[in-house]
Amino acid sequence: MQNVQMNRTPGSGAEGPAGTMAPRVYQVWKGNNVFLLNGRFIFGPDVRSLFLTIFLILAPVAIFCVFVARKLIDKFPHHWGISITVVAVAFTLYDLCLLLLASGRDPGIVPRNTSPPEPEGYDGSVDAGGVQTPQLRLPRMKDVIVNGIIVKIKYCDTCMLYRPPRCSHCSICNNCVERFDHHCPWVGQCIGQRNYRFFYMFVFTTTLLCFYVFAFCWVYIKKIMDAEESTIWKAMGKTPASIVLIIYTFIAVWFVGGLSVFHLYLIGTNQTTYENFRYRYDRRANPYNLGVVANFREIFFTSIPPSKNNFRARVPSDLGLQPRQSTGGFMSPNMGKGIGDIEMGRKAMAWGEHEAASAIDIETGLPREAIHDKAGRLEESPFDSDRIIPVEVSDGRLMVAHHRRRSSWGRSSGNRETLQQPLESAPAPKNGDSNRLDTNVVQDTSSLSR
Repeated sequence: MQNVQMNRTPGSGAEGPAGTMAPRVYQVWKGNNVFLLNGRFIFGPDVRSLFLTIFLILAPVAIFCVFVARKLIDKFPHHWGISITVVAVAFTLYDLCLLLLASGRDPGIVPRNTSPPEPEGYDGSVDAGGVQTPQLRLPRMKDVIVNGIIVKIKYCDTCMLYRPPRCSHCSICNNCVERFDHHCPWVGQCIGQRNYRFFYMFVFTTTLLCFYVFAFCWVYIKKIMDAEESTIWKAMGKTPASIVLIIYTFIAVWFVGGLSVFHLYLIGTNQTTYENFRYRYDRRANPYNLGVVANFREIFFTSIPPSKNNFRARVPSDLGLQPRQSTGGFMSPNMGKGIGDIEMGRKAMAWGEHEAASAIDIETGLPREAIHDKAGRLEESPFDSDRIIPVEVSDGRLMVAHHRRRSSWGRSSGNRETLQQPLESAPAPKNGDSNRLDTNVVQDTSSLSR
């Protein structure tokens, strides 16, 4: 099955309509991501919070270098005091590089499908006369075996695929992410298979930086006490910057330090934050736990898989702007019921509700809406392929006539005739007669019920 994000080289030369160059993948990306430097960096929609995170790191380090480390240069023999400033600056630069690696790269996004997958065992056969077989419903869940344990995978209506094990759909970024851990607002990115290692190293390095600044602020206070032979309170009064940094790092280390310890536990048991809060593996078997040593080796000493998306590639011309194709008689697992999955990337609604309302087509990104002209005639958008018409029959029950434009009707059971003929043969309503189509359908269904 083809994906929209095909791995073509940036210089593939794909051309769009009228000989123009086709857009790049990142320019037509359907997620909520923000791209920089022509698709070389990918961030989450809350990328602005990244500037706050950088400020919270740089500001205290700058104060430390100016008001503490600079004063300690001459306090140690053989000019060892200069190393305090050098280590602090190196630590900070390394920390910021890890932050960029965690926030500016593909976390493991699974490319979307252009159409739903075919049900297993479907041979594509049709009935005689070209009439399609009744629609087949895709199962909501499927079972896969991981390390001898059955794991259920869920169908994603937004990406139109069955999510791989440990994959989840981020409602903020609107992407399915492999080994989804969580969406971090401080990093401004999903944490998944391809950036979890850098995220943990960033959190742990920030913890060490807090300890470093905290420790040398007390060293400076001790140097003042020894030089002036004063009490600790008088020495602290001599360096208010040290007091501010001590309080700041003491508070910060509870957050980043606690997060480091928590993720250390998750790595040792091979869990994700999402799995820990949702599945509670302490009550059931964890199919991914390979032992403490193997779990740490999997996170820190294995190669990171390449990205499944080439954001700078040209969109193939055959997969560019095209009308929505028929699903070939397949039904979504959520058809006919409300979609209440919190992981969904769109507002929960009943299947078919988006057909009647103004919406954006989930595959093409083009508007689909029903337009009423001045004569009251109901016209369909050229991108609207099907419509559900509720019809009330004589006994008070509600029938649904599923009218598919330019396609054949499903064969009804018994000796009942299809509703295609009344719908197609009904004359176009005139002014003031906009309800003639529905009236014909009601009369026909009433006769059928009798």
